[in-house]
Amino acid sequence: MQRALTRITYEIVEKNKGVEDLVLIGIKTRGIFLANRIADRLQQLENVSIPVGELDITNYRDDIEHDAMSSDVKMSNNKINFSIEGKRVILVDDVLYTGRTVRAALSAVMDLGRPKSINLAVLVDRGHRELPIRADFVGKNIPSSQKEKIKVYVSEIDDKDAVELIK
Repeated sequence: MQRALTRITYEIVEKNKGVEDLVLIGIKTRGIFLANRIADRLQQLENVSIPVGELDITNYRDDIEHDAMSSDVKMSNNKINFSIEGKRVILVDDVLYTGRTVRAALSAVMDLGRPKSINLAVLVDRGHRELPIRADFVGKNIPSSQKEKIKVYVSEIDDKDAVELIK
């Protein structure tokens, strides 16, 4: 996991030609911890502190019924204490599967403002997309069947770092 996150960090710097105007937004829950780890590596590599936000996409999901709620109510569980206007946003998540979580995250980010660009970094891409979404930065591609599950553990809340394929 450490090597994958380090590789993602280098790829982010390379693709963005540095870290100017870069912000990281972790998708709750494990994406937040991964975003913080990438920010720590960026600090070590570029000696610059990169803002990290926390995004809860629950109110943006398309698989649950929502009343017409304002974007203020939708965004109430997020911790993003910086402007994304004109920034290069890197969304960070643990597993990319159907693409529906990322679609919800994109809607949430657009409610925050208009960034210069949005890229996606994931620790694991397991395939089976239902939407035309792809990750820009991938730690590991793990082909799986739809009957299998991928479980990511992070030491901050799971007391270990691991990726598990559950049959």
